[in-house]
Amino acid sequence: MPLSALLWALPWILLALVAPFVFSSRPRLRDHAPPPPANAPLVSVVVPARNEAHNIGACVGSLLDARFANLEVIIVDDDSTDGTGDIARNLAESDSRVRLVHGEALPDGWFGKCWACWQGYREARGPLLLFLDADTRQHRDLLGHAVGALRAANADLLSVVPRQDMETFWERIVLPHVFIVLAMRYPDLERINQSRNPRDAIANGQFLLFRRDAYEAVGGHEAVRQEVVEDLRLAQRVVAAGKRLYLAHADDLMRTRMYRSFRDIVEGWSKNLATGARQSVDPWLRPFVPWFLGLAVSSFWLAPALAFAAGMFGFAGPRLFGWGLLTTAAALVFWLGAMLRFRVPLPYAFGFPLGGVLTGFLVLRSAFRGRTVSWKGRTYGRPPDSGETPPGRNST
Repeated sequence: MPLSALLWALPWILLALVAPFVFSSRPRLRDHAPPPPANAPLVSVVVPARNEAHNIGACVGSLLDARFANLEVIIVDDDSTDGTGDIARNLAESDSRVRLVHGEALPDGWFGKCWACWQGYREARGPLLLFLDADTRQHRDLLGHAVGALRAANADLLSVVPRQDMETFWERIVLPHVFIVLAMRYPDLERINQSRNPRDAIANGQFLLFRRDAYEAVGGHEAVRQEVVEDLRLAQRVVAAGKRLYLAHADDLMRTRMYRSFRDIVEGWSKNLATGARQSVDPWLRPFVPWFLGLAVSSFWLAPALAFAAGMFGFAGPRLFGWGLLTTAAALVFWLGAMLRFRVPLPYAFGFPLGGVLTGFLVLRSAFRGRTVSWKGRTYGRPPDSGETPPGRNST
């Protein structure tokens, strides 16, 4: 095999070798002890819900089963048409800790989730505010460990990385690639927790645990009302204001299933991939980064398979075939490890070329759509300055 083929294959080989050491699994939420019951603050859990009839019962049920007893659950029915409100009403009638808020009409200039969270905040009584997505399921110990970690880290905002359940073919082919792209940008939560640069900040909007005073100081969801990637922007505002962000892995304490069909995957990720990519880099890179990312992700995983296939069928010389063989083998090693990490059956690792192409397509589709965002039957026009500059230090 020519030496040049080995040299050109080094990026794929190095990625396969260093991935287990780069993508850290620390810190872990479970390492922080829950507070004693007598010293547990009231946690107001706000669950925004728009057409979540298939999720809301299991989500709230797992909350009510928590060992952390000092909580209230506020379900905000955001103009649902699928029976979410009826299920939420039954939950409220059967447990005094649950309250149902019928969402008001969406005002101009607000994204639906931000508006629902803001309405829930206005009803909350606790000194701690947890904004929780309806597609999550919580272990009985999650909330206690989260409150303990918030206190131990002296944090103002705590967020977690949960287990992502993937059950269908398209989930298992596409979603691992999306999560790997995110992990490439944010590989080490310890570094995020220590950084004072807002551009290094990120949070998972499925679980945002705020101290009330910090939430109010940064303006809460009202301050990011026009943002489609509101979790990222809230995290950036927290760090820019000199407050403390803390992220931890909680794959043993929380699970979620984001999307259940290829259509949902396309619609869901198209709304925020390009915007999130722009908001996480310096200003001079923003016009280019979504396009570069989309093309790079597609070509990085597709090119090895194409070169290998071309060599197998006699359409490539020994140098290109050798390069394709090496890079495909390295890519398979990487994706076998990734599938183990994501708890996806190992045969799906062989679909990495398709997953890479589709993920690149999602980034490019998100960029092509420009300032138009569609989600759950609503279409929004993102304002020209949305996400173009980070919040200034001490801004509210």
